[in-house]
Amino acid sequence: MRFIPRQLGALLCLLLVTPVIAASVSEQEYESILRAKTDATRGESLFTTCARCHGEDGGGARDGSVPAIAGQHFRVIARQLVDYRHDQRWDPRMEHFADVPYLTFAQDVADVAAYISNLEPKGLRVVGDGDAVDRGAGVYASRCASCHGAKGEGNNARAYPRLAGQHYPYLLRQMHDAIEGRRPNFSNAHVRLLSRLDRDELVGMSDYLSRLSP
Repeated sequence: MRFIPRQLGALLCLLLVTPVIAASVSEQEYESILRAKTDATRGESLFTTCARCHGEDGGGARDGSVPAIAGQHFRVIARQLVDYRHDQRWDPRMEHFADVPYLTFAQDVADVAAYISNLEPKGLRVVGDGDAVDRGAGVYASRCASCHGAKGEGNNARAYPRLAGQHYPYLLRQMHDAIEGRRPNFSNAHVRLLSRLDRDELVGMSDYLSRLSP
């Protein structure tokens, strides 16, 4: 029988336990955000940092690379910000701006999420070429509508994001990120579902959703 040196054993235990601790801390923060009494006026002042990339109206980038977030469900915004803060979703820009000193406390996250969720969705929507829209509509109806809604409206209570009216390039990139392991906060079931789709189905569904009214 081979024995593991004490130091190596301790390191292995730390590596195994750390993700569990991180998940526990992130869940505690998320729950505290949901319990918070939000102040959307204060959230507006915090949003000035977000507006650098997402635009003053929350409409995202004109090339579709940065998502439209105006009117997104409160729980979705809160969940994603928490995930960025705890290394459960990856993007260097968002990890930076979702954390100290921009959003220091859970109350900050709650306030800015409240402000964003109350913004009226508007502005330019970036769509695809339209060639696979019909195919994408069929795939969405059969595979995704049961959770995200028949019209892509999402569900705040379950923190399912509104997909309708989101930019085509952003949607397509997120699907590929999930399939290729760059979205750790996607469930395994979600990843398996997307992995079964071919290129035209992913393109068509992203294009279809971008054309829906948010």
